[in-house]
Amino acid sequence: MDKRLIWLAVGSFTMSTVGFVFSSLLPSIAADTHTTIPHAGHLITVFSLSYAIGAPLLSALAGAADRRRLLVAAMLAFVAGNGIAATSVSFTTLLLAQIVMGMASGLFAATAQATAVSLAGSEHRALAISIVVGGTTFAVALGAPLGALIAAFWGWRGTFGAVALLGLACATVLWLRLPRGLSGTKLTLSERFSAIGLPGVGSSLMVTFLYLAGAFVIISYLAPLAIDGAGLSKMALPGLLLAFGAGAVIGNLSSGFLADRVGATRMVVLSLMSALVVSLVIAFGLNLLPRSLAGLLLIGIMVPWGIIGWAFPPAQASRIVGFAPEVAHLTLSLNASAIYLGIASGTAIGGRVLENTAAANLGFIAALFPVAALAALYAGLRSYQRRLAATLAE
Repeated sequence: MDKRLIWLAVGSFTMSTVGFVFSSLLPSIAADTHTTIPHAGHLITVFSLSYAIGAPLLSALAGAADRRRLLVAAMLAFVAGNGIAATSVSFTTLLLAQIVMGMASGLFAATAQATAVSLAGSEHRALAISIVVGGTTFAVALGAPLGALIAAFWGWRGTFGAVALLGLACATVLWLRLPRGLSGTKLTLSERFSAIGLPGVGSSLMVTFLYLAGAFVIISYLAPLAIDGAGLSKMALPGLLLAFGAGAVIGNLSSGFLADRVGATRMVVLSLMSALVVSLVIAFGLNLLPRSLAGLLLIGIMVPWGIIGWAFPPAQASRIVGFAPEVAHLTLSLNASAIYLGIASGTAIGGRVLENTAAANLGFIAALFPVAALAALYAGLRSYQRRLAATLAE
């Protein structure tokens, strides 16, 4: 394995940490900026939308630019965004910082995966991509709880400052270690989006979008869910995120193994059904149990919730690549955009729920999305089978 892939993974870890640590920062940010938690949730929505848009748009604009320069430039822009956030004096400035960070993260992610394949060779494409994407998993497992812990002692500005320092170190190593003259492939936006029309791909992207939207109706507002809904203290948040992250690592590592044994589609169906159950357990538990037991329920469900939540991405990525292996670099990039569009939508919907009802009811709304995703999965498979049968008949 090329050791330089590790630093691409560290870059993914750094950037993804911002996206996943927000669930613990929202109450503090809302208090300091004199706004509500649902309104502060717009920060997650803006970051995720900027990521989803930035990945294909900036990659198309960058064309065949030197990847070393592009990755370092994206990381430095991300560092600048964190610096702006850490020193911001208004909510508007924070929103602008999220746009900078989100666009930079989208460009970095798309470029890092392509660079990883170039360094490792096409015969090790899957391994190279999994190493880079693994940085995101560790952002959930370690980055988010560490960021929450830093915020508990030094405030949310300290979290952004720490992420900026890690990003600066990563940019320095990438500049020193990556080879010069590693050019990208120039593709237009229409070429990048053309893969959506391939059999099975479009419906699969819809499944990804719906699954992540449902998950982040709850995850984005874990702090009010834990504090207001379950009666836990603010200091419990790092522990909750750590437990969720431990489950995420287990789910991520086991998903690929299980998908090879039982099939990727079955793993995705199992993840969707499990997500439905978890959402309803959280909703009914926090509504019907006394707060002492509701808190224990939320603590106890974090590890299995993490396993369920992160068993989905590897299996779903495997399904999408299986539909069109020859354009995996395009379909995986589109899947990443679908993930962050789902995060943005789920956060926005969760915020509106919080404005009108108690945090304990978030699970009821979240439960609707895996049901819709199962319907989209079934419809997509039926359509794929019909198109395949028509092709074979010709």
